[in-house]
Order: sequence, then C-alpha cells, then structure tokens
Amino acid sequence: MSVREQREWTVGAAAELLGVSVRALHYWHEIGLVVPNGRSSGGYRLYSEQDMERLHHVLLYRETGMSLSHIGEALADPDTGRHLAGQRRKLLARISHLQEKVSAVDKLMKETTMGRKISAEERAAILGSGWDPRWEDEAEERWGGTAEWRKSAERVAEMTAADWTAAKVDVDALDEALAEACRAGIEPGEDRANELAEAHLRWLNQWMEAGHSNQVILARMYTDDPRFRAHYDDRAPGLAQWLRQVIEENARGHGVDPDSATWS
Repeated sequence: MSVREQREWTVGAAAELLGVSVRALHYWHEIGLVVPNGRSSGGYRLYSEQDMERLHHVLLYRETGMSLSHIGEALADPDTGRHLAGQRRKLLARISHLQEKVSAVDKLMKETTMGRKISAEERAAILGSGWDPRWEDEAEERWGGTAEWRKSAERVAEMTAADWTAAKVDVDALDEALAEACRAGIEPGEDRANELAEAHLRWLNQWMEAGHSNQVILARMYTDDPRFRAHYDDRAPGLAQWLRQVIEENARGHGVDPDSATWS
C-alpha cells in the first residue's frame, strides 16, 4: 500500500473509521466544518491526516453537547488546547454526576428490602431527577380505562427495588445510545436508526404491549410535552425531535403511516 493510500481516506472509509454516517460527513462538508482537501485520480474527495484529526475534534466536542456552530468557532481558534481542556472538564463533570447516581442507587438498594414492592416516591428516587411521580397519575388519567394500562399496572405492581434499578440501567443505556447516534449525525431511516427504534420499542414492551402504531403516538409526546422534550434534549440538542423522526421512519418501514397512526 502506498503512502498516499495510507494517509488519505474516501468519504466512505472515513465514515466507517469514525463510526459516523456518510451523510453526516457530507453535511459537515457543506457547512464548511470539515472540508476534505484531497482528490483521487477519479475526482473523489479524500480526507487527509489533518482532516481526520479535525473530524476527531468535532466528535469530541459533540460528545459534550456543543452545537456545530460553536464547534466551528472552536476549530477556528488556534488555541485548541484551551477548548480541549474545557471539554475534558465537562466530561469529568458528567462522570462525577453519573457516579453520584450510582451511589444513590446503591444506597437505596441497601435501604430497601429487595422483595418489597416500592412506592412512586421510591421509584422516583431510583429513576432520578428526570422522573416526576405525577406522570404516573397523568398516564392513568389518559389511559387508565384501557386493557394495556391494566396489564401495565399489574407489571408495575409486581416490581421490586431491584427490578426498578435494573430498569433504570436499561433506560440510561438506551438514552445514551440514542444520544450518541443523534450526535453522530445518524439519519432517520438509516439501518442504525431503525435498530435503535426497534430497541426503543422493545423497551416500551417491558411496560405495555405496544406495536409500531402505539410507538408513533407515544413519540409525539417527546416533542409536544416540554418535560419529555427536556429529558431528551438535555442529553443531546435536538434529540427529542430526532427520536420522533427515527420512530416514524421505522414505522413507515413496517407499513404504518405516522400521520394516520391510531392506538391499537
């Protein structure tokens, strides 16, 4: 392999190496964030070592939720070390916050008899500050008369502190996977997006019997209800809207029109 081949990457090769979509790289090119400098003999754009380093910085900045416009400003600043140090502080703060959550869950597990059913307030303690016990009352008011609600209520009534702790771990992992895909520029309808939509549907089915049509209806709350929007957008800017679109595009692939979806 020649030196040129070792040090330059096509758009597809760069996307695979970095774990992002080709569409994301094209978009970053269009807005001038990372413009590949090289050209192949066939006229295709090629990313150089310097371009790849710039892309790595973009991904690092996005990991802490920095907007693309702010990333562009950071990349234009010759004092790269200052920005990297700032991102490092933000990542450490996130780690510290997660460690505090783990400690809180560990404490609750010790204080709670593992076989005992727990209250809404105790569930809120496990699920963290993003959970409001009043949501359970609102959900019962909206769906309390349905068979799905009765089955869901039966499942919840049987859950112990250990079950809720495991559920918290599962939803945190799902939310983080969704946020990572959103930050990476994965587009609704792409394979990875559809995989995550199906993972979200499996998560829903831990609580109720839901199909793609039900999932679409529930996803509307992610953008329409400020509390749900904040829950997702706090993880990654625009995540609530992105997740709704991901769910809707995946539903289309399963024969469900999101615009006319009904509860089934």
